[in-house]
Amino acid sequence: GVFTHLEKLEAQAHEAGRRQEERQQQEEKLASLKERVEELRMQRDELRAKVDLQHKKQSGKEGIVSDAAEPSAGAVLEWKIRSIKGMLQIFYLTGISGKLTKRGVCFSISTAYEGTYLGSYYLDLLTKPAVRIHRHSLPIFIPLEQISRRYLQTDIRRFLSVLSDHLNAYAGRKYQADQLQEHFSDQLEGSLQRNSLCNLLVFNYKMPSEGKTFPFSARLIYRDLCCSLPTEVIVSCTVKAPESLEETAAAHSELFRHTALHKAFCTFSSAEKKVD
Repeated sequence: GVFTHLEKLEAQAHEAGRRQEERQQQEEKLASLKERVEELRMQRDELRAKVDLQHKKQSGKEGIVSDAAEPSAGAVLEWKIRSIKGMLQIFYLTGISGKLTKRGVCFSISTAYEGTYLGSYYLDLLTKPAVRIHRHSLPIFIPLEQISRRYLQTDIRRFLSVLSDHLNAYAGRKYQADQLQEHFSDQLEGSLQRNSLCNLLVFNYKMPSEGKTFPFSARLIYRDLCCSLPTEVIVSCTVKAPESLEETAAAHSELFRHTALHKAFCTFSSAEKKVD
C-alpha cells in the first residue's frame, strides 16, 4: 500500500531528476559551443587586425615587409573591448550580466532554483594593472578567495562560471530549507537546524503509520558545494520502531538524495492523503 506508492513516487521523482539533468547538460553544451564560437570570432578579428596593420606598413614602406610587425596599442585595446563585450553577451545567457566601467567590469550574478528567481550578487573587477576584485556583495562563506586564486588571473570565464555554480547551489539549498519551514512546519518536531552555507541540515519530523505517529530524525550533508542536492543522508526513527519503519527511513533517505527537500515532503503528504 503506502510503501508501494512511495516507491512509485520515488521512481517518478528519480526519472524527473534524470530528465532535468539531461536538459541541464544540453544547455551547458549549448553554452559551451556558443563560447567556442565567440572565441573563434575573437581570434578571427585579431588576425584581421594584424593583417590590416601589416598591409598598412607595407604600403607605407613601398612594399618592404617588416618581419616584426605588431598590432598598435589602439588595435589591441579595441580587440580587448570587443572580447569583453562578446564575453558579456555569452554570460547573459547563463544568468551573468555585466557592464564596462571606467576601471574595469562590474558583473551581476543572478541565482534561481527550478525557475524561481532568488536574488542577485554583484562583483566589481578592476582590470589595470592586473585583474583584481574591487568590491562585491557575495556572502562571506562563499569561497571567493579560493576560486579567485585558482581562476581569476588565468581564466575569467571559468572563474565566473564556478562562482555562479557556488552561488546558485547555495541559493537552492537555502530555498529548499525555507520552503520546508514555511509549508511543512506542522510535520517538523522543533526547528530545522542549518549552518550559514546550508550544506548541513538537521531536523526531526513525524510520520503517521498504522494509526500512530512516529518521529524521524534526518541529517543531510552537502559535500559538493556546487550541488543543491545532498551527497549524504541519514534518516532514522527516534524511537524503538518496527522493522517496517526502518524500511520507511531507508526510503526517505533515498528520496532526499534525489528530490528537492520540500518536494519530498509534498510526496509524503500526497501519500498520506491517499491512505486516508
